[in-house]
Amino acid sequence: MASRLVVIVSCIAALGAMVRGWGGARSTDGTFPQVNPSPAASAVAPADSPPPAGQSVAPAATVQLVNTPPSSTVHVGIVAGHWGSDTGATCPDGLTEVEINLDIAGRVVNGLRTLGYQADLLEEMDSRLEGYRADALVSIHADSCVDYPDATPPASGFKVASVEDSLVPEAEARLVACLAQCYAARTGMFFHANSITYDMIYYHSFYEIDGQTPGAIIETGFMLNDRYMLTERADRVAQGIVDGIVCFIEGEAPQ
Repeated sequence: MASRLVVIVSCIAALGAMVRGWGGARSTDGTFPQVNPSPAASAVAPADSPPPAGQSVAPAATVQLVNTPPSSTVHVGIVAGHWGSDTGATCPDGLTEVEINLDIAGRVVNGLRTLGYQADLLEEMDSRLEGYRADALVSIHADSCVDYPDATPPASGFKVASVEDSLVPEAEARLVACLAQCYAARTGMFFHANSITYDMIYYHSFYEIDGQTPGAIIETGFMLNDRYMLTERADRVAQGIVDGIVCFIEGEAPQ
């Protein structure tokens, strides 16, 4: 319980203002407003410097899942993007998005189970998604391995979105806000709002799960410019997602 309270306190301070600013709606171009990390978020930076440009960094091996305590009452689904379906984005050296997604998703599930939650690790096209009922569902993805040299802002950072035509818009706005705020605070990364895509807000799983299950999709970073964080600091990436889910499940609703 103490660990859950630490998560909630660290994220909830800026959450109210953030949700009031978003109001569960997007701007006219279909994107969420830019999220400016709090001072706490800015203070959380990688513990050491990334390797020189061009040096390959392999992802850590996927962790073994821990068992969920039988007394758990909170139920969360975690989709490892592209797992069981395809590779997702691929870097020139062979690093695939699905490797990153599965590694992070496994860590998230372990983190949630350690807190006593019932957490399911789901494939991209998992048959269990049809009519899936849970307290929340989060699908984990990574962005492309393309340089985009002229991109403004640069192709670095994360983004979170929910379905465009939600049946539970207030709950999903709070889930997105919790994930965005807590992920930024844990990783020190910025919300890359102008690259939220059609495929995110109309993500197929949102139309398969039960309409009352709040869902969100997170692109954890760009596989080129954020590679060091996604591979060498995957534990921090996963903890940011765990923090966001705990904030949503156990935090007080923003006023």
